[in-house]
Amino acid sequence: MTVTDTPPPPATPSTVGAPILEARGVTMRFGGLTAVKDVDMTVNEGEIVGLIGPNGAGKTTFFNCLTGLYKPTEGVVTLSGQVIPPKPRAVVVAGMARTFQNIRLFANMTALENVMVGRYCRTSSMALTSILRGPKFRREEAATRARAQELLEFVGLGDSAENLARNMPYGDQRRLEIARALATDPKLILLDEPTAGMNPQETKQASDLIFRIRDSGLAVVVIEHDMRFIFNLCDRVLCLVRGEVLVQGSPGEVQSDPRVIEAYIGGGDDDEDDDPTPSLDAGTTQEEQQ
Repeated sequence: MTVTDTPPPPATPSTVGAPILEARGVTMRFGGLTAVKDVDMTVNEGEIVGLIGPNGAGKTTFFNCLTGLYKPTEGVVTLSGQVIPPKPRAVVVAGMARTFQNIRLFANMTALENVMVGRYCRTSSMALTSILRGPKFRREEAATRARAQELLEFVGLGDSAENLARNMPYGDQRRLEIARALATDPKLILLDEPTAGMNPQETKQASDLIFRIRDSGLAVVVIEHDMRFIFNLCDRVLCLVRGEVLVQGSPGEVQSDPRVIEAYIGGGDDDEDDDPTPSLDAGTTQEEQQ
């Protein structure tokens, strides 16, 4: 597993701050199946952390535990030192946003409207004010629309504001999901396979966007199967195998660990619908392997 590209500069000690996300002893059982077992993970401010592993490693299940879609059987998740309840809305309000492996946009809404939806968790107009379209509602609606347009510009979709989400190219839909997540004003964003199905040009654009998100002050956690992408992107990488942490460290440490290579070679027997087969060679994209 050798990276041939020269990676962009990682976060320096001066840009990495205090821990923002801490997961301790996270375990998720479904009946007699333990999907995630005693996983610890820390993410610092201004840091990009990668989460890798072969099929069935439990990566998306772990994401679901962090973001409140699942209530962990054991363990605790804290954001900025505060324990967050395992409820998706509470997690978003606390400052953690995510995207999904399978795109979940509102297909019949415009790009601008999709991003505006993400912003409503930060508004305070009550039902009556919204129905009557009172002054407070109009002020917040205008501010929400303006912020949504700013975020579309940020992700490179400024000219697509009025396009229906269903009519947008695949790569643009991926970026639109990220813009919607950013609309919640998160401290931390979790990206589940942001380059899945992308061509090399779109993958490069996604990498540049993630660096811009990091440079804006957010921490980022990324699940990805493209090893070249993940090792060139991240400051630290954590590898899961069968729901447990196999190794974590710098990209160089992880990609040279023989246990990681063995895990990928032997990972084809596991089955998890949300974890497609990963790339085994960090210097070769999935398209090249095919």
